[in-house]
Amino acid sequence: MRQPPIFDRSRDGYFMGEALALAAQGAALGEVPVGAVVVVAGEIVGRGFNCPITGSDPSAHAEMVAIRAAAQAVGNYRLPGSTLYVTLEPCSMCAGLIVHARIARVVFGTLEPKAGVAQSQGQFFTQGFLNHRTVVEGGVMAQECASMLREFFKARRALANTSNP
Repeated sequence: MRQPPIFDRSRDGYFMGEALALAAQGAALGEVPVGAVVVVAGEIVGRGFNCPITGSDPSAHAEMVAIRAAAQAVGNYRLPGSTLYVTLEPCSMCAGLIVHARIARVVFGTLEPKAGVAQSQGQFFTQGFLNHRTVVEGGVMAQECASMLREFFKARRALANTSNP
């Protein structure tokens, strides 16, 4: 029986903090505040935040942007041994990319009850038809990640209410 890989979890908080900083950059542009970093051998090789609005690109989720940057940085479309840190549970589109990129581990901050497929609306990464297994761990800095999203949408609703008396 194959043994699961052993991961160094000692820097999870640090890397999630980096993803949160990226999420704040996206929020400053009016994007939903989700940030992501890809780490290989203890170094960040890809960074991204949500930018589908500013980039006119529906696929420009934080995970997509970070994984594309990481693949370019390492010169390979596969990222074996890498860890993706993302502030929000991945959606189905991003989950598919994670598997195709051969990301070894995904660490997410808070749950996405409407569209998350790691835990909330399904367990995509455990499906038998997948040709790659990704270890998924949630809840790292969950309060901070959830708070940023709550505050963003609270501010957006307040703005909408003042412009529509």
